[in-house]
Amino acid sequence: MTTLGIIGAGNIGSHVARKAIDNGYDVVISNSRGPETLAALVAELGPKARAATVADAAASGDVVMVTVPLRAYASVPVEPLAGKIVLDTNNYYPQRDGNIAALDDRTDTSSGLLQKHLPTSRVVKAFNHIQAASIATDGTPAGTSNRRALALAGDDPEALEFAQKLYDQFGFDAVVVGGLADSWRVETNQPAYGVRQNADELRANLAIATR
Repeated sequence: MTTLGIIGAGNIGSHVARKAIDNGYDVVISNSRGPETLAALVAELGPKARAATVADAAASGDVVMVTVPLRAYASVPVEPLAGKIVLDTNNYYPQRDGNIAALDDRTDTSSGLLQKHLPTSRVVKAFNHIQAASIATDGTPAGTSNRRALALAGDDPEALEFAQKLYDQFGFDAVVVGGLADSWRVETNQPAYGVRQNADELRANLAIATR
């Protein structure tokens, strides 16, 4: 079974870990403070999870999620993620992250910055416009009427295919925004951000996004 490495054990990381284990994945989870600080979380998650250093989580994951504050993206290890699918949950909050010129002048996206930092990885924007707790509560079986949809953006077809499968396993329809250059359409202050929407509603909100 696929091992999901998680860099960042906050709200998003911990909720994704729970859902991944529910769907048969092994999880290696890390944070910036060290694996010993994750003992309670790993005990809750059970035998399919273990805590690790950031470098170990990056190396151990077949697929790796990066869910750290954007200001820390340059601390993500590069070499252990070479060639791997990297799921990026980040959003830009200047009040938290400080001002980043390439985002303020709209010449790049937050996921684009991570892709430049990880030049041989295959970055997919995912899980960035849903409240963490809703990852655990809002999923429904495929074909359910009004099933909640989540957006994806990425430049690698195989990476997008994996992320679409993961969304479906977690109980969500997937809508592909486009490449990483288009991922701004589902970031903060856009119509699709943070609201519950089905696939048709999400497509409509993506279409009316402005930058």
